Amino acid sequence: MLVTKQPVLQRFWYPILKAADVGAEPKPFTLLRKNIVVWRTPDGSLACLQDRCCHRTAKLSLGFVEDGNIVCGYHGWTFDAAGTCVRIPQLEDDQPISARARVTSYRTAEKYGYVWVALAEPLNDIPDFPEASQEGFRQVDQFYETWNIGALRLMENSFDNAHVAYVHRGTFGNVQSPKVQAREIIQKQWGFESTNIAAVKVRGDTAQKAVATTGGETVRHSTSVWHMPFIRRTQIRYPHGLIHVLITCATPINDTVSMILQWVYRNDTEQDVSSAEVIAFDRAVTLEDKAIIESCEPDVPLAVLEGEEQHMPSDRPGLVMRRMLGNLLREHGENEQRLAG
Repeated sequence: MLVTKQPVLQRFWYPILKAADVGAEPKPFTLLRKNIVVWRTPDGSLACLQDRCCHRTAKLSLGFVEDGNIVCGYHGWTFDAAGTCVRIPQLEDDQPISARARVTSYRTAEKYGYVWVALAEPLNDIPDFPEASQEGFRQVDQFYETWNIGALRLMENSFDNAHVAYVHRGTFGNVQSPKVQAREIIQKQWGFESTNIAAVKVRGDTAQKAVATTGGETVRHSTSVWHMPFIRRTQIRYPHGLIHVLITCATPINDTVSMILQWVYRNDTEQDVSSAEVIAFDRAVTLEDKAIIESCEPDVPLAVLEGEEQHMPSDRPGLVMRRMLGNLLREHGENEQRLAG
């Protein structure tokens, strides 16, 4: 599935930037191959427009913000947060500005410390992560970086128990125990919930600090939620009471590159385990994932019976994703778009 050629995928919220990084200076981003620009108005609210001046197509992000409006750096055409051209410096004061002089605007929201954008009327809300407002939990922001992957590959990987033994053999996997339990899946309107119990290795000082254990092995009780199309929440519960909640978002820049945003919620304190130690362990794990997933073809086929890819029982969560996304396309009158050849 080529995500940039499926219009319905524009009808979801995607996190694109760290909220703290967005101020009065224009910030460019590419979402689903659309160039956009984000900034804050004087009252602190967010504005987002197509990053293309309607005059001579220059990028608005190369301009500047003045009185809450964005000024094109080419000829000074000025646009408000709604995309309406409010000033053309070369015109006389009494000359009207054409109603056609406007730029597409997009919905924005700020949540969990990130800026979220929807390119079209959203089909659902930004996912709710209960730990964000739950007393006793802290948020640790981990990664904001581009990976050369299709977004769906990372979502499937996040629910793939069978890869752990091999991909993560250097961190918490065990190649001597490759068999995995079947995941229970409870399907919902915009995704599914899945539970799993697995014994894992705890290797080295970094892992022991992050997991807060001195043993060489522990058990993870996890509840994972897939939020269509490219967000997952995994709550991991350890026997000694630690709860580690992973939020992973694969925001598609285009069909082959995604911005990976990950943060965690934990029911401990900075004094118990520092943020740096939490990040260090999850960094080691994600780098193992990155090396493998970037070697996979980004164009994931939604059809599961065509023989293009072979499957095994532990692939079920990913196959459910493919089926649900295929249904989504059909419900909105779309056919799956694929790379030619």
